Amino acid sequence: MNVPIPFLDLSLADQELKTALERKFSEMLSKGIFSGGEEVELFAKNFGNFLGTEALVSPCSNGTDALEIALRALEIGNGDEVIVPALTWVSTAEAVKLVGAKPVFIDTDPSGLMDLNLLDKVSPNTKAVIPVHLYGKMVEMKHLIDWARPKGIKVIEDNAQGFGAIQDGKSAGCWGDVGCFSFYPTKNLGALGEAGALSTSDKDLSIKINMLINHGQPVRDQHEIVGRNARIDSIQAGFLNIKLEYFKKWQEKRKYLAAIYLDHLSETGDLILPYSILDSDHNAHLFVIQTAFRSELKHHLQQKGIQTSIHYPTILPKMVPYHSNDRFPNAEKLASSILSLPLNPFMTKNEVLKVIYEVKLFYGKTS
Repeated sequence: MNVPIPFLDLSLADQELKTALERKFSEMLSKGIFSGGEEVELFAKNFGNFLGTEALVSPCSNGTDALEIALRALEIGNGDEVIVPALTWVSTAEAVKLVGAKPVFIDTDPSGLMDLNLLDKVSPNTKAVIPVHLYGKMVEMKHLIDWARPKGIKVIEDNAQGFGAIQDGKSAGCWGDVGCFSFYPTKNLGALGEAGALSTSDKDLSIKINMLINHGQPVRDQHEIVGRNARIDSIQAGFLNIKLEYFKKWQEKRKYLAAIYLDHLSETGDLILPYSILDSDHNAHLFVIQTAFRSELKHHLQQKGIQTSIHYPTILPKMVPYHSNDRFPNAEKLASSILSLPLNPFMTKNEVLKVIYEVKLFYGKTS
């Protein structure tokens, strides 16, 4: 009998963590502060310390709101253009549309990251670029910053998937004018619900971001700009303060399991593996392979009780709200060939070896 291997089962967190989270909830229930308060302030401090540099952190409601707030804080709006990669989660382009700007899509490189050699789509209306650290792998940020800064183009890092990655000694999310984070439960650092954050080293910009998050108020009942309610839930901030303590240990586990995948699946069939996943500028959020036999392999693994996922089956320019007639050959090829194998800190080595066995068995049958 096959024991199912889920893609990610958050209920498998160890009892130590569950007890700590229950204790935190009980403490907050006793204090009766569920909006703002010391847990939010503490999380902003803890998260900023983890990022290092001069990060000023503004916790918020979710990663999508973080992107929209970053655009608004940088005064990107009607008539402006924002460069966005063709392959990413919809929020990247969605936020651009929500502020009235136009997403201008460029193709990816063969790994799925924004192809920095195609940045010639810049026009007089180009006001910002949003690099996405897809699957946890960082875009080459020095290259991008060197291109953007002389042109006065703002850089907003979509770091929803890349927290913990480091490039040239600087954390993902700390390179651009603003970094945007998601703590959706499936992320490497996930809340027990919706949550996000923004990071910047610009003090004035940080003040503006905080005002936009909280109804345009620098202090209560003093409304200086049009903002919104995008505050983080205090309970989620409390949970994140607990989970941040486990983050490094979880990252070590992810890298350990990823190394096993790489070692055993190398030169298997037509697989293209994410060999850079062990580098410091990759946080091992997803283990994404490429294969011309995706549907068949996915079906085979499903029959064996192994869940996989596709990140993402449709590129943004082919979606109705963002339609473009341009061609994006690398992104389109990836969308038809990528498959994410289970990789998370709650897996065991034997489960990874089981996935590897079934992948090899599939190619034994197809070779």
